[in-house]
Amino acid sequence: MKEGLFSEIIVDWYERHHRSLPWRNTRDPYKIWLSEIILQQTRVAQGLPYYKRFLQHYPNVKSLAQANEQQVLRLWQGLGYYSRARNLHACAKKIVHDHGGKFPKTFTALKHLPGIGDYTAAAVASFAFDEPVAVVDGNVYRVLSRVFGIAKDIASPEGKKFFAKKANELIPSHRPAIHNQAVMEFGALHCTPQQPKCDDCVLAKHCYAKIHQMQGDLPVKQKLQKITKRYFYYWVIEAGKKLLMNERSGKDIWKGLHDFPLHEEKRSTGVKKILSSHFSPSMLSTLRPEVSSSYKHVLSHQIIFATFISLRFPSGKKLPPALSSAKAKWVSAKQIAEIPKPVLISRYLKDKNWLP
Repeated sequence: MKEGLFSEIIVDWYERHHRSLPWRNTRDPYKIWLSEIILQQTRVAQGLPYYKRFLQHYPNVKSLAQANEQQVLRLWQGLGYYSRARNLHACAKKIVHDHGGKFPKTFTALKHLPGIGDYTAAAVASFAFDEPVAVVDGNVYRVLSRVFGIAKDIASPEGKKFFAKKANELIPSHRPAIHNQAVMEFGALHCTPQQPKCDDCVLAKHCYAKIHQMQGDLPVKQKLQKITKRYFYYWVIEAGKKLLMNERSGKDIWKGLHDFPLHEEKRSTGVKKILSSHFSPSMLSTLRPEVSSSYKHVLSHQIIFATFISLRFPSGKKLPPALSSAKAKWVSAKQIAEIPKPVLISRYLKDKNWLP
C-alpha cells in the first residue's frame, strides 16, 4: 500500500470517529506537552481530571515553573510514575529560565528538555508547530505492525528504530498533526490489543494481519520484566495527635513522597519477630502495637505487600534509631492531607480516618 493512501484512509476514519478531547482543540504547546506527560502510562479517562486540575492551578508554563515541587507532587498524587511529575516541573523551570517561557519549536530542540524523549518531542513539534515528524507510541506500533506485517520486536533498539523510520515515511508534510492523531486514535479505539474490529475496518483489505489471521501475533514484544515482590512493614508512630512521616529520597520508588518509617524484608515475615528485634518485652507491653491486615499494591514491575504496625509513643520520648530517619517529621492531620503520598499510604490513612 502506498504511503499516501494509508494516511488518506486513516485520516478520513479519524475525522468521522475521533473523541473530542481538550488538548486536541489547541495549538498551545504548554497544554499539548502537559497532556502528553500526563497520558504516558495513563489511560485518558484517568488522566483527564489531572489535566484539568493542573491547568486550573498552573495555567501556563511560568506558573508551573514557580510552583514548589511538593505542590506539584501533591497534585500528581495517584497517577504513579512520579519521576514524570519531577521532570514536568524541571522542564517548566528550564523553559522559563533558558527559553524565556517559550517552547522550542523543533523536534531536535525539544529533546534537550528534561523528561522529553522522542515521543513527546514529536507530539509537541507536530501538534503545536506542524513539523512533519512521526509520533510513535504503543498504538502506532500496533497499527503499523499489523497493517504492514512488521514482525520486529517493538521493545528492541532495532525494532524501535525500524518503526520510527517507517512511521516517518508515512507522515505527510502538509498535515502531520492530524495524521499523527489519526494513527494513535485508530490504535486506541479500533485496532485494539484484544479483539480488534477487523470485520468493520477501513484498512481490512490492505492489512497483513487481517489477511493472514495474525492479529494475535502482532506486534511482537519481548517478555515482560520479571515482577519483584517486596514486603514492607511500616511503623505508624502516633504522639500527641500527630504521626511521624518520612520523605522518601534516593533512587527507589516514590522519591519526594511521604510514607512512614520502614522496615523491609525479602520475604513475608512474622510481625512478632520484627517487633522483638526492635523492642524489649516490657516496652512492647507499654506500646501495645496494633497490626493491620496486609495491603497489596501493584506497580509496573513490583508487587508490594505492606503491613502497618501502629505504635503510640508518649510525647517527648526518644524514638529508637530504626523508627526514625533524617527526613522524618511529625505532621498533623491537616498537614497529612496536604503533603504528597503514595496511593498505598493514602489507602491506609483513609481506613484509619486520618484522611477524609
